[in-house]
Amino acid sequence: MDDRNTLLMTPGPTELPDSVRDAMSRPIQNPDMEPEFADYYRSLLEKLADVYQTDDDVLILGGEGILGLEASIASLIESGGEVLCLANGLYGEGFVDFVEVHGGNPTTHSIPFNEGFDVEPIKDLVETTDFAAATIVHCETPTGLLNDLDAVLSVLNDAGILTIVDAVSSLGGTPVPVDAIDVCLGASQKCFSSPPGLTTISISDDAWAKIESTPQNTFYTSLAPWHDIEPIEEDPTALPYTHLISNLYALEASLDRLLEAGLDAVYERHVEAAKYCRERGRKLELDPYPASSALSSPTVTAFQVDGNAEAIQQEMNEEHDVVVATSLGDFADDLIRIGHMGYNADIERVKQTMSALEAVLTA
Repeated sequence: MDDRNTLLMTPGPTELPDSVRDAMSRPIQNPDMEPEFADYYRSLLEKLADVYQTDDDVLILGGEGILGLEASIASLIESGGEVLCLANGLYGEGFVDFVEVHGGNPTTHSIPFNEGFDVEPIKDLVETTDFAAATIVHCETPTGLLNDLDAVLSVLNDAGILTIVDAVSSLGGTPVPVDAIDVCLGASQKCFSSPPGLTTISISDDAWAKIESTPQNTFYTSLAPWHDIEPIEEDPTALPYTHLISNLYALEASLDRLLEAGLDAVYERHVEAAKYCRERGRKLELDPYPASSALSSPTVTAFQVDGNAEAIQQEMNEEHDVVVATSLGDFADDLIRIGHMGYNADIERVKQTMSALEAVLTA
């Protein structure tokens, strides 16, 4: 049973189910010495591919989700390479920094953080520049915005541009068009409701070809050492480094929960939790950000509380044992965020959270 008195309702890390916590306490294997680890690891990758709903290769890296964002750029972009960074949030803008750090040349297409992308300006951009890759964020966690990827990916794919998608806070909570994406990035601590520490990635054949032809100037943030998936599955000593074994056990337990429930049912549970959260918020005269329901993520809700987020967050924690999140950057004290993702996509947990929020606002 959970011996924690505080309800953690942040948009990652989330609360952990007992089965996930229990999995971490298993005796660990040594991948270099125990041949049976290969069968375990193969099975784990198959489960991950099932959740990704893809036939592309999938990888699990030892590092928090930001590792995947940087590794995708470090592996695919050579010095001077042109990269289109589509940004309507802080993480979209963050890709620009990774491109610059690794010697690429970013072109940023920025729009307001409460708007979705119009494909026409993107079409104009890809017609005038030979981009090696393009980046976009599916769910902008700091603002609760979910981008509609289909039309944008269609434009980029038609132009032959490799696509890198940050789906860290959406994968496992809402459908992601993975097979239209060359590099799709996830992380353990969001909708999977596993401990922080693992990055998950799917990689298309075109992305692998680009990685193989691109000089690699780093090791830990390079995807190239992970290319030989079959040898890794057959011989665990082929892993580039000692993996986070206990975290892998936890991830497997998380994937089992998703697959046993059925992904469609999991997605519906997220929709219902988000709907309840926003309805309760509107009764408290709180406006969701963004205002458009079409742009609101089923995994996280941001409410506008101009200048009061930190005070609300602190009182909810201290007086009601509920932890929610403030935002980041310019929105740090203007948005309060509730993570109804993964294990926390549960009406009763959201109800407890919103009751605590109501008590704070009406005190």
